[in-house]
Amino acid sequence: MTHPSDNRASNIIVNHDFSNGLDSWHPNCCEAFVVSAESRNQIGLSRKSGGNYAVVKNRTEHWQGLEQDVTSRISPGCTYFVSACVGVSEPLSGFTNVMATLKLENHGSATSYLFIGKTSMSKGKWETVEGTFSLSSVPKRVIFYLEGPPPGVELLIDSVMIHPSANSAANIVVNHDFSNGLYSWYPNCCNAIVVSAESNPMGLSPKSGGNYAVVKDRTEHWQGLEQDIASRISPGVTYSVSARVAVPGPLSVCTDVMATLKLVNLGSAPSYLFIAKTSVSKGKWEMVEGTFSLSTVPKRVIFYLEGPPPGVELLIDSVVISCSSSSKSESTSERFNIAGDEIIINPQFVDGLSNWSGRGCKVVLHDSMADGKIVPQTGKVFASATERTQSWNGIQQEITGRLQRKLAYNVMAVVRIYGNNVTSATVQATLWVQTPDRREQYIGIAKVQATDKDWVQLQGKFLLNGSQSRVVIYLEGPPPGTDILVNVLSIKHAEKIPPSPPPVIENPDYGVNIITNSQLSDGTNGWFPLGNCNLSVALGSPHILPPMARASLGVYEPLSGRYILVTKRTQTWMGPAQMITDKLKLFLTYQVSAWVQIGSGASGPQNVNVALSVDGQWVNGGQVEIKDGRWHEIGGSFRIEKQPSKVMVYIQGPAAGLDLMVAGLQIFPVDRVDRFKHLARQTDMTRKRDVILQFSGSSSSSLFGTSVKVTQTQNSFPIGSCINRTNIDNEDFVDFFLKNFNWAVFGNELKWYWTEPQRGNFNYKDADDMLAFCQDHKIETRGHCIFWEVQSTVQQWIQALNKKDLMTAVQNRLTGLLTRYKGKFRHYDVNNEMLHGSFYQDRLGKDIRAYMFKTANQLDPSATLFVNDYHVEDGCDTRSYPEKYIEQILDFQQQGAPVGGIGIQGHIDNPVGPIVSDALDKLGVLGLPIWFTELDVSSVNEHVRGEDLEVMLREAFAHPAVEGVMLWGFWELFMSRDNAHLVDAEGEINETGKIFLALKQEWLSHAHGRIDIQGQFEFRGFHGTYVVEIETESDKVSKTFVVDKGDSPLVVSIDL
Repeated sequence: MTHPSDNRASNIIVNHDFSNGLDSWHPNCCEAFVVSAESRNQIGLSRKSGGNYAVVKNRTEHWQGLEQDVTSRISPGCTYFVSACVGVSEPLSGFTNVMATLKLENHGSATSYLFIGKTSMSKGKWETVEGTFSLSSVPKRVIFYLEGPPPGVELLIDSVMIHPSANSAANIVVNHDFSNGLYSWYPNCCNAIVVSAESNPMGLSPKSGGNYAVVKDRTEHWQGLEQDIASRISPGVTYSVSARVAVPGPLSVCTDVMATLKLVNLGSAPSYLFIAKTSVSKGKWEMVEGTFSLSTVPKRVIFYLEGPPPGVELLIDSVVISCSSSSKSESTSERFNIAGDEIIINPQFVDGLSNWSGRGCKVVLHDSMADGKIVPQTGKVFASATERTQSWNGIQQEITGRLQRKLAYNVMAVVRIYGNNVTSATVQATLWVQTPDRREQYIGIAKVQATDKDWVQLQGKFLLNGSQSRVVIYLEGPPPGTDILVNVLSIKHAEKIPPSPPPVIENPDYGVNIITNSQLSDGTNGWFPLGNCNLSVALGSPHILPPMARASLGVYEPLSGRYILVTKRTQTWMGPAQMITDKLKLFLTYQVSAWVQIGSGASGPQNVNVALSVDGQWVNGGQVEIKDGRWHEIGGSFRIEKQPSKVMVYIQGPAAGLDLMVAGLQIFPVDRVDRFKHLARQTDMTRKRDVILQFSGSSSSSLFGTSVKVTQTQNSFPIGSCINRTNIDNEDFVDFFLKNFNWAVFGNELKWYWTEPQRGNFNYKDADDMLAFCQDHKIETRGHCIFWEVQSTVQQWIQALNKKDLMTAVQNRLTGLLTRYKGKFRHYDVNNEMLHGSFYQDRLGKDIRAYMFKTANQLDPSATLFVNDYHVEDGCDTRSYPEKYIEQILDFQQQGAPVGGIGIQGHIDNPVGPIVSDALDKLGVLGLPIWFTELDVSSVNEHVRGEDLEVMLREAFAHPAVEGVMLWGFWELFMSRDNAHLVDAEGEINETGKIFLALKQEWLSHAHGRIDIQGQFEFRGFHGTYVVEIETESDKVSKTFVVDKGDSPLVVSIDL
């Protein structure tokens, strides 16, 4: 980026350096004052400018800062450069982001926000926020403001500059001055490095004062540094080229350096276009300058610098390519990377198919199709991707150089399908990304079910963690032969969405049953038969509440012993029903409990389900599998987050013809806070230990009364998270992860479909990189997973194998994976989700599962081998309730399988503590360690989501059988479920994340006091690592110790 000179006359910010106090500046819902040059530096941070600076204080939200209305000083279409010198003060222990933002207000429409730039910073240091913006039209109000640090952290502002561009001709070269290393540049059959201004090993000072590139190991004169600029070139436009170059030794005479374009089209040989050359001698910078214009833009336009003889290194200080005319360059600046503006060039096909191409197919422009039956939803034309022979064929646009890493972008497309007698198909927006090391990534952004009848809108969001050398967006999905029609495809920087406020629930009536006539003391009044069945009341059901309800309600009155008998059922869904619309309150979590029984005559196990119809949509309230004539407890939960017009509860499930009996149906809101009090007591017994610090080295009498401070630095209970390969390229993600987790599991990178997508084509690089990252940071890892039993997750080449070849493939997978990573993964999920799938068992026989465990144990005896499944803990799935899981584990053990741990995935909705705890109690009798291996919760409301997560973490931490918890991610856009994240896409911790961090702090013990007459100091604390500080009259001593598990008090000897 070329910055304008520091010229006050061109700065549109009034009072940019606070020399006039806060004149023209306004604190946004906070307070501010100015520290003068003459006053004492009360913040303890020297002023960067030497003059005044502003302090923004009493901030209670991250968006609160200092703002200025710049509306009257903005011109449409002009590009503005922004530079602000900022700092932060107490309290801040790590890094935080400070952002520059525009708030755009128009009458009659919602306020929008335009991100300009951000910087990461720590306490006690000035940093610069830089960026650019351009507005095609100027709204009613344009408010510039600085924001970002967490609430309570003061924001310091030294100066703010916003300059209109002196020359609106934007440079289309990405990373033109090598400030980002070799990002977007590629050495052509040679090698290259970037030399920093500080190091300068060539003895040639960079003209720009910054970095420069060194192209070395050149064996041909044409070898040099190149960049593909095709996506940033417009036909018929004249471009000016200016590059500063040099050569070091060995060179005894002058040589030429040339700027060249390589033009590549599919199906034809490349052609070359000479731009300019200059003569250079050793040790001196020279300029290569010229112009070019292309009547049409080919598939690839590669700019490169070449020319010195083989063996001579080529030095490049900077490269600028810009439009020659101001009118053209204004349109270019509008099109390219102006944060918040449109990323796609020609998004509505106004310029025909310019900048669009087919991905393995043809693209055609239409004003109508199908005899005028298909017309654009907006505008005058639309495009079609036609002659598609593969599902991945579609329309595409290269957007290289227009995206910033670590920024979130919204994608919107208006699409439909046509042809091949297909009436409905999935259309997906996908991002193909190539990284600087030539690694390829495919990122699914969004899907929509498109039809041949109407246009539909596809919407999604994405973020790129690391650097990219090429980025292409394309639409794909429908079967071959079906056209994809596109009316609009747009990408813009994602606007900030303010969080939902915490729900206000008046008179929640915790524990009060909302079912009318639950005890049937008034016959069937309040109930009605769903379908053509009969309801009657009979006696003989249990008088006690089911155990899970009992744990929630505490003291209770006995049940009446009456039950509803449902007869003459001709459909599985027939049963007793009741309307409860007016009794429900939004955002309350309701527990469901009942006794159920079925009549005689069943031919096998039967499912019984408490269900809700919420405006016609089925909601699961709990399920149970019945195999005999006993009464069975059914338990579950639900929550309504949108106001419904009609809600009906009903009990259904057994096969037609079977009688159904229901007793004591209870639906009541649960008091989570009251449950947490119980868990706190249980946690104290499970996760804490009495500790006696025994001090020696001095006489007890001399130590008596000495001050002692004990601080826990880390809780030893494993709390980890799922990560993926691209996450570790994002410094903000890494910072949060390393601060808050001590275990990791790989989302996909260890799965068989990732490591061997095609037979014999292995990819272990991603897993190797992630494992090295974890080892470098002393993070323990779980291996997920060796096999996956659900057929839809098995590669097609494996599904096509015969029995013998499949067995060989299984053996090779075991040997290859566990030999490569022997001793490196603490756990393995051996065969994922065996309660829900049976691919390998169906093809290789019942013994294959035990064989997998036994072979894995032989290959890596150090790893604990887990079973792993979902819906075990929530009462909503009859395929995976605790008793069935226990039966499976015992069966494996009888076959000699060394099952060492029980994995509960934990993908759960509206959890209820006693239901989760009941499952843990049942599984705990096996004596195996239990881990929540993939925990996530989901709610559109961050506060409710946080409560759900708190329920799960507290239940796990309090239960003695649970030995670890893994979250299935925490960062928005990198989780398998929507509305499940703790941290927003651009790094802001949301309300859910704050609750998580508060729990982490709660589970650290601290104590202080004085040494007693026996030379001891006693406290009770969580298991983990501690530091004790002792202040004697002559010295201050600090020691580290560990509190591990144990029933008896731990005596720690500390020699002073």
